[in-house]
Amino acid sequence: MQKGAIGIFDSGYGGLTILRDIIKAMPEHDYIYLGDNARTPYGTRSFETVYKFTLQAVRKLFDMGCPLIILACNTASAKALRTIQQNDLPKIAPSNRILGVIRPTVEAIGNVTKSWEIGVMGTAGTIQSQSYDMEIKKLYPRANVYGQACPMFVPIVENGEYDSPGADYFVEKYVNSLLAQSSAIDTVILGCTHYPLLIEKIRGALPDGITVVPQGRLVAESLKDYLRRHPEIEERCLCSGKRFFYTTDSPEKFEASGKIFMGEAIKAEKIVLE
Repeated sequence: MQKGAIGIFDSGYGGLTILRDIIKAMPEHDYIYLGDNARTPYGTRSFETVYKFTLQAVRKLFDMGCPLIILACNTASAKALRTIQQNDLPKIAPSNRILGVIRPTVEAIGNVTKSWEIGVMGTAGTIQSQSYDMEIKKLYPRANVYGQACPMFVPIVENGEYDSPGADYFVEKYVNSLLAQSSAIDTVILGCTHYPLLIEKIRGALPDGITVVPQGRLVAESLKDYLRRHPEIEERCLCSGKRFFYTTDSPEKFEASGKIFMGEAIKAEKIVLE
């Protein structure tokens, strides 16, 4: 079979924080990043819409030769991953694979929590889907999970205000709302790929002894392990260290904002999903 790059899909910029950590772990691989910036955010959209948009992106990345796709968007992982894996993948590309970001994150918390009281901060869509609740309960039945929607975090980050006093206000508001649900929470999952840009403020707003769990490194380690366990997929992945960036909106805007998430300059091209 033809070799191709690993595809990374997100509704916007946030998945670049996942890609950044994946590249650190596996710099030799080729990657195609696709951001659906023209239709972001996904967090407030219906299950049907998120599924439709995500499937369009998956098909496009398969058409571009990707044998493996990471849904770096928590909302897409929560609302579309399972349906696409079970219903669509066997029809459109049975030898390809699609992975999400929720499962690797959940697997890691067993080594972190002591109280088994887990907080999840995410978009309204991710929290409403209860995907983290279900995955955590599957692996750790004794855990209690408390979700906190943080609707202002994504616009704050995407407008470059993540280091502003206004960000402090909303971080404290959402942290206090989360902790009001349980005083025994000792682990907080950042269930959105934008939130690492706010991680220091979130840590500062939380009491000592609470561990904050971002996703990038965990997803990168999980992907590396997945490819080790599935050599039939690994051998179909190109390894020439190339990276390609595509957006459904303005490439110039994507390059300017994407630099914040990637920590380096990037060059993007516009792409159409349908």
